[in-house]
Amino acid sequence: MPQHIAVIMDGNGRWAKKRMMPRVYGHKKGVDALRDVIRACDELKIGYLTVFAFSSENWRRPADEVTFLMGLFLQVLEGEIERMMRNNIRLKIIGRREKFSADLVAMIESAEAKTAANTGLCLTIAADYGGHWDIMQATRQLLTLNPAMLTTYTEQDLQPYLAMSYAPDPDLFIRTGGEQRISNFLLWQLAYTELYFTDLAWPEFGRTQLIESIAWYQQRERRFGRISEQLSE
Repeated sequence: MPQHIAVIMDGNGRWAKKRMMPRVYGHKKGVDALRDVIRACDELKIGYLTVFAFSSENWRRPADEVTFLMGLFLQVLEGEIERMMRNNIRLKIIGRREKFSADLVAMIESAEAKTAANTGLCLTIAADYGGHWDIMQATRQLLTLNPAMLTTYTEQDLQPYLAMSYAPDPDLFIRTGGEQRISNFLLWQLAYTELYFTDLAWPEFGRTQLIESIAWYQQRERRFGRISEQLSE
């Protein structure tokens, strides 16, 4: 089983438009799909689930959609915290918070604190996150705290400052919605991840589809630079 699954939950708006509904309806249904996938990951004993909820580039979307998404984020955090506590789920939010409202930042901090001691599935939500930003902020932190390492630091030195330093790198990456790119998501962490793409929109993705993606992953040969014969040995 993969220990860590990363997901770009794409296609909500297009799914809604095909049904002659506003894009925000698709985002609401996407929350339902996320609940289903979280429940399945918990039951399957997946250690880490990381989802891309809002990218650094998503601020370019229409202002009313951005406002709705921020409100939906706050509403979901308020409504799901008790469910997470009952199911022993730990919540982490990665990304910048400078553009978020004070209420949203306070709710994020409260949710993270309340679930910090939970030992089950670690759910990470990437919000106002970008892979370029992650690498840059990690580099800045490293060199601010260790200026003498300017020309000598290694990958291992940088690793503790990355946004997901608390988790192993993803084994399986899933993107719904038909696009086949990683869109500035976990650029450092996805270096050796198996990439799974599906044309299904995120509201159509659930437990069954998650199990299908895991079955596909289990057919992959994870060599990490070695050859097949070395693995068999």
